Amino acid sequence: MINFFISHKIIIMNKTLITFFTVLFCLTSSLGWSLEYKGLEKRYGIYYKKFTEVPFNGKVEGQIQGSIRNGKRDGSWVRYHDNGQLHYKGDYKNGKRDGSWIFYHDNEKIAAKGNYKNGMVEGYWVTYYDNGKVYAKGNYKNDKEDGSWIFYHDNEKIAAKGN
Repeated sequence: MINFFISHKIIIMNKTLITFFTVLFCLTSSLGWSLEYKGLEKRYGIYYKKFTEVPFNGKVEGQIQGSIRNGKRDGSWVRYHDNGQLHYKGDYKNGKRDGSWIFYHDNEKIAAKGNYKNGMVEGYWVTYYDNGKVYAKGNYKNDKEDGSWIFYHDNEKIAAKGN
């Protein structure tokens, strides 16, 4: 009789453990994975976890942070300089930069700000010296400078103007 109760308890514990691990597996599969950016490799524009053939889905953590969906960057991304200061922040859409982006020097001052559209530089951009003063400003269209541009010396005097 004692053997029956012991074996019955073992069966119940095994079923409980199996249920627990099944639920845990389902939750982690639906949430996606997270890993350091250096744990990924890019092949033909698609990110894969190293040594796999399935496009990565999940969060990237560490010095570079963001989300990857179907092997492509998607949503908000940030990157940090080696000294821990913010290097850039912006959005990706289907693997391409899209929307407002800001880049920073390693001293926390803004290096450049502007927009991307479908992976190409688009619209008004301003770039800055590492002392925070304007270096250049002008427009881009389809990833090329477009229209008038003004370039400045670091003493804020105009260095050049042109179209």
